[in-house]
Amino acid sequence: MIMIEHHPLKPFLPNNAKVLFLGSFPPPRKRWCMDFFYPNFINDHWRIEGQIWFGDKNHFVDTERKCFKMNEIIAFLNEKGIALFDTATAVNRLKDNASDAFLEIVEHTDIEVLLKQMPKCHAIATTGEKATSEVCAYYKTNSIPSPNEQITLREGLTLYRLPSSSRAYPLPFDKKVEAYQRMFGAVFETK
Repeated sequence: MIMIEHHPLKPFLPNNAKVLFLGSFPPPRKRWCMDFFYPNFINDHWRIEGQIWFGDKNHFVDTERKCFKMNEIIAFLNEKGIALFDTATAVNRLKDNASDAFLEIVEHTDIEVLLKQMPKCHAIATTGEKATSEVCAYYKTNSIPSPNEQITLREGLTLYRLPSSSRAYPLPFDKKVEAYQRMFGAVFETK
């Protein structure tokens, strides 16, 4: 029997956010090491951000406890202006894993409602194929970018498709870092 699973986290929307990361949906709770976004310890999202912003892929990693430093992550996101949520607010998980291929979206996120809470946000970064497809469907665009590409969704809003931070995605860590760094450079107008 398939049960509807509602999103376990509230959107993380700093008022100063310039970019909104949208994934698809969190993995099953048994894979979490913290109560926040990208909670799976073998997902490299926080290692990528640590490498980009601090030159240390383990900046947000508590290696002894095998978890991420959630309070440091939240303080960092608030300071930089990085928001997080997902493209689904409720799903049917067709298999007991974290794969997007086995997620059936029951309730879609109203992205514009999120963006209205962040007046400086002019970019969405998706971290996977399903999230990218959902964002493009929401904005009724037929142009779905490939990883490392960007498109304009509407005036003042750019979609950056990033490679998945999941280790299951077959791209070396340093190439993922380069892709995320290009997006951050464009959004925050840095080199």
